[in-house]
Amino acid sequence: MKKFIFFSLVAVVLAITLLGEAVISEAATCNPIQLSACAGAITGGGSPSRSCCSKLRAQRPCLCRYYRDPRLRRYVRSPGARKVAGACQVHVRC
Repeated sequence: MKKFIFFSLVAVVLAITLLGEAVISEAATCNPIQLSACAGAITGGGSPSRSCCSKLRAQRPCLCRYYRDPRLRRYVRSPGARKVAGACQVHVRC
């Protein structure tokens, strides 16, 4: 029984460590410059390109952070950005 508890505890510690590393590595990939492929569609009102939608999907975990950032807020909250997100089927609730 003691071995089972010990191994369970080790498994929990390992899982927490791995999840923490996953969050850190995910955070390291957040780069709003990656969304520059969407700039034309956001400001010009045209349809987003495949590249734009792909970049937007890749940055999805970061969008709430961008939404709260005072420097990026006006771009992320703009009607054009919401239109592009809808066209790319990227729905995020912050």
